[in-house]
Amino acid sequence: MELNRLEQALHSARALVMADLVAGDVAEAAIVSLVEDAVTHRRWWVEQWPEGVSFVTGLIAQDVQDALLERYGRWPLCPVCTEGGPHALDVEPELGPDPHWVCTKATVSVAPVGALAEVLGR
Repeated sequence: MELNRLEQALHSARALVMADLVAGDVAEAAIVSLVEDAVTHRRWWVEQWPEGVSFVTGLIAQDVQDALLERYGRWPLCPVCTEGGPHALDVEPELGPDPHWVCTKATVSVAPVGALAEVLGR
């Protein structure tokens, strides 16, 4: 795979996930480091499986979400559901292009990865 295409995909994925972190007011230094760790890991992953380059945004979003859950708690919280306890959105498709944040409880697509600010009014 051409290195430019890989780097472009990784930079784009980083920017989209960072935009969602900023929208949720959680883009502090330690969390930005989690994004960088995810990008580094996925760089290796795409080098091993070049056909997966179009999946890298969703995978990085999931990686950051998993790392945040382990260290800080659920993210991003669902802005759609008003009843019941807070719950996180999921990334769908889990392995595919054009990833979106979805609420599996309400079975709705909330926003494309990178566009949470529009939904959160920020």
